[in-house]
Amino acid sequence: MSSDLLEAGLETAPPKTRVPVTIERAAAALAMAGLCVISFANVAVRYLTDVSFAFTEEYSIFLMVVMTFFGASVAVAADRHIRITFLVDRLPRSVRRVTETVVWTAALVMFGFLAWYGGRLTYDQWRFEETSPALGNPQWLYTVWMPALSVVVALRVVGRIVDALRGNR
Repeated sequence: MSSDLLEAGLETAPPKTRVPVTIERAAAALAMAGLCVISFANVAVRYLTDVSFAFTEEYSIFLMVVMTFFGASVAVAADRHIRITFLVDRLPRSVRRVTETVVWTAALVMFGFLAWYGGRLTYDQWRFEETSPALGNPQWLYTVWMPALSVVVALRVVGRIVDALRGNR
């Protein structure tokens, strides 16, 4: 593999983690494939018949949320999340370890909030029997994935915190 491609993120080896990210990568790829198929079908039908599929926007938003959370999980596991390291890279190793632990703890808190409040939202949608605007499906079927996948990302963050405390990076 060319180092230029690795640095550009175009060609990467699977991340080395204690728990493989194969399922998360496959789920993100399936969500992306579903999104592409639905969008292409909608465009083709609209072009040929001047009629749009009503369900495409609803399912597309759902698939984008799923794809985003699975992608975030893979990025956290591979330590490939977006960050600015200009200052942190110049710190002594011990201070860098503390800084990384603080950053990962903040990420854990954020995903904990997403799981908690997403769970409350899902419960309220289930309790009040809310339905989706376009198709009338139970809204909680779409929303339940936000807290569930937030927990998945939070578990990956816990793994990064453990690695930061051990000094692995």
